[in-house]
Amino acid sequence: MNTIQEQLGAEALGRLHGMELRARTMVEGHFSGQHHSHFKGASVEFADHRNYSSGDDLRHLDWKLLGRTDRHFIKQYDAETNMNVLLVADVSGSMGYGSGGANGVAPSGRSYTGTPEEGGGVTKFQYATYLAAGLAYLTSKQGDAPGLALVDERLRERLAPRTRPAHLKRLMQSLEEAQPGGDTSLADALAETAAAFTRRGIVVLISDLLDEPERLLRALVYFRHRGHDVIVLHVLDPAEVSFSFRGPVIFEDLEDGEKLLTEADDIRKAYLQEFGAWQGGLEDGCRWAGLDYALMSTAEPFHRALSAYLGRRARVTR
Repeated sequence: MNTIQEQLGAEALGRLHGMELRARTMVEGHFSGQHHSHFKGASVEFADHRNYSSGDDLRHLDWKLLGRTDRHFIKQYDAETNMNVLLVADVSGSMGYGSGGANGVAPSGRSYTGTPEEGGGVTKFQYATYLAAGLAYLTSKQGDAPGLALVDERLRERLAPRTRPAHLKRLMQSLEEAQPGGDTSLADALAETAAAFTRRGIVVLISDLLDEPERLLRALVYFRHRGHDVIVLHVLDPAEVSFSFRGPVIFEDLEDGEKLLTEADDIRKAYLQEFGAWQGGLEDGCRWAGLDYALMSTAEPFHRALSAYLGRRARVTR
């Protein structure tokens, strides 16, 4: 028998009120007992010190050490030394496309109006936020620390990884309130993100990757050089993959509004060749650089796609 989540599907889950509720529904309903943390569990035992940063809870300030050294140090507990998982969600304008709606975007950076023969039930942006919310909830449930970065042409919002329940609620709220709309320059935004998040951990980029591939790969490799494990979840609409359009189509750039009228049947072969080279180049580049890459279609229920990916990753990292 299908789970409740499979019966509802991604579109129905998207109508549930509150990002945290969606994440909890997905994780507890589908992942319970399936995936276990590869990292040690949380504890409240003292582990180490770190330098004080603005915004840290003063209750954890080591006053005795301050008296001896005249320097500010925060007591660090085992819960804070667990794995940091930074979720980097693309909020650029191209992520607003869903082929179940009226417009879309292609790998060239062009969007389109019209109706394809197949399509996902949610936009790429919605799908990305569901993935981020599910991973954040799962990370927190395992006792590790989720963080969030919202990016387009720059780093728009950042939440440093934390283990506290109040932090998870704030992260979910940020995902709930986010809207796609900025220009795309992922390479620049990732460079800014790498400078802002210095503690090593897992970095998960959730994006349609509509940027110049070489610059994008260099930016991702920089995270590797800084000691991070990098995961790339490449979110695309099925119409972008198959180009399932017929007849005349108006392509419109979702970021600058430029339009182009063309005949879909005349350009399908060239599009699919260009798409295959682009997507394959990104996948090969990620694997060559030691980055974990997974293609995700918005046509597949997001809980199922995430479950399959985590299952593959667990088998590889054993």
